[in-house]
Amino acid sequence: MATGPHSRRGPSGPPRIRPADLAGRNAAPALGDPKRRLAVIAGIVLLVVFGLSARLIELQIRQGAQLAAAAVSQQVSEVTVPATRGLILDDQGQVLAGNVPVYDIWADPNLIPRQQRLLYATRLAPVLGATANQVLTQLSRPLDFVYLAKAQTAAVEQEVARLDLAQVGAIQGETRSYGPGAVPGTSLAANVLGFVNANGQGQYGLEGYYNSVLAGRPGQQSVVSDLQGNPVALSSAPQRPAVNGRNLQTSLDANIQAAVQQDLTAEVKKVHGASGTMIVMNVHTGGIVAWADYPSYNANNYGTTQQKLFKDAGVADLYEPGSVGKVITFAGALNRHVITPNQTFNETGEVTVQGWHIRDWDLQAHGVITMNWVLEDSLNVGAVHIQQWEGAKPFYQNMKAFGIGVPTGIDLAGASNQPLPPLSQLQPVQLATASFGQGYVTTPIQMLAAVNTVANGGVWVQPHVVTAITGGGQPTTYIKPKTHRAISAAAAQTLAKMMVGVVDVPGASGFEAKMSGPWYGQIAGKTGTSSVSNGKGVYGNNTIDSFVEFLPASNPQFSMICIIRYPQVPPPQREGAYDAAPTSKLVAQALISRFKLRP
Repeated sequence: MATGPHSRRGPSGPPRIRPADLAGRNAAPALGDPKRRLAVIAGIVLLVVFGLSARLIELQIRQGAQLAAAAVSQQVSEVTVPATRGLILDDQGQVLAGNVPVYDIWADPNLIPRQQRLLYATRLAPVLGATANQVLTQLSRPLDFVYLAKAQTAAVEQEVARLDLAQVGAIQGETRSYGPGAVPGTSLAANVLGFVNANGQGQYGLEGYYNSVLAGRPGQQSVVSDLQGNPVALSSAPQRPAVNGRNLQTSLDANIQAAVQQDLTAEVKKVHGASGTMIVMNVHTGGIVAWADYPSYNANNYGTTQQKLFKDAGVADLYEPGSVGKVITFAGALNRHVITPNQTFNETGEVTVQGWHIRDWDLQAHGVITMNWVLEDSLNVGAVHIQQWEGAKPFYQNMKAFGIGVPTGIDLAGASNQPLPPLSQLQPVQLATASFGQGYVTTPIQMLAAVNTVANGGVWVQPHVVTAITGGGQPTTYIKPKTHRAISAAAAQTLAKMMVGVVDVPGASGFEAKMSGPWYGQIAGKTGTSSVSNGKGVYGNNTIDSFVEFLPASNPQFSMICIIRYPQVPPPQREGAYDAAPTSKLVAQALISRFKLRP
């Protein structure tokens, strides 16, 4: 059978090969060839090496500094460096409020073998004042760091060190410390000093008022941490050192402070009173020599103390001063020559003002008597007449000049003040009762500053506790109190002599403050017994008894006020003459002995 010329190949004839196929086989080996694979891999490796080298050069040369700083910033941490709190010192440099080292006991539970934890707990428990189970619980926590006890004494730290237990140590810190008080359960001058809480903030008294001065300023320190987060070295970052607090030099005298606390406490307990306050002041400087409240507390144990005990009644409690206020009434009238000591008038025992009947404490008419007698026997009716003779405006202005209703500026936290109402709002009966210390309120320190004006020759001086601020890398700052003249020196001298009669004249109200020998005639004083209002104008049986005095009368150096609140004794003895005056006498004797006073 015939076919076309290209459709058939003979059985033994070779295949036909095209020129293009021959050319392809001679140009390169096939892809599956081992040599070809090695060449491709080598090329890729070279490309990677060149790429990494270029990236390393980029990181090291162009971004090296930036990345190094970022790495360090991840390891550096800021640590607060606490400042040491400033000291509070008495006038002789004795430390009243200082700092003592304390130790926080710590452990690293994760590095203490499990089988040794019970042994650790058994040995540590009696040293730390805890039970073995309590310590074991802490040692069993899956942590690198735990506190076993905080704020421990140096003796405890030494006992822990003596045990020589691996992964147990102590961190030293500081806590505020106050000296022991003269009365069990108290620290010295707790109410005037205040305390520092667990956050390092001063509370009440000087600690609160001067907190920013005492606290200083904490510093900052940069540390480099290892992989476990432990600080191992200071970094090169800038440091800010701590600035320690400054010290307060005060006018307080530790010896007189102790005497005042003892005598005040004894008297309040004796008459079953609710509380008491006593303050002693330097006549000419206004510096506080002693300041005590009862009941008081131990500032070292403030955490377990009732909060009501923290308040300093000497600056915070407002009260009606009673007949002590007659000192102010007499001062203004003498200054304006409205009265003289020997001036007489007919004292009928009663005066009516706007329909109100005002009587003397003894409900008696005394007939024709002198102004001396009015002050010595503390007669209300005579005081009302003096106020009326002086006139409303001069009387009102004199009260303000003596600091009534005006803040004293005392450098203690928590000071209170109630301004006097405008004169236009006061009724004649209100001015009448104000003449004998009822119907307006003041604080003990305001009242003492007022009476001290008489002792200081008619010049009111600002009461204060701190006399100088020292340390802290700064020049000493001396405190200069404010002053102003309230009455003339002549009027003050006349009134001082009249106040001596309150103590020394037979039958006078201040007889319990009388002293014999060379001190006879050298104690100037005034009693006060104020009825306590229920806040609605109704006065009950409770009283606030007080006594003010200064000595020596011929050259006054110290003034004081003693207040006994709510004495629970028979009514005839609920008077400043019977409780506050005897206490003042004891403190006067302590002052004479301490400062070698001579009349």
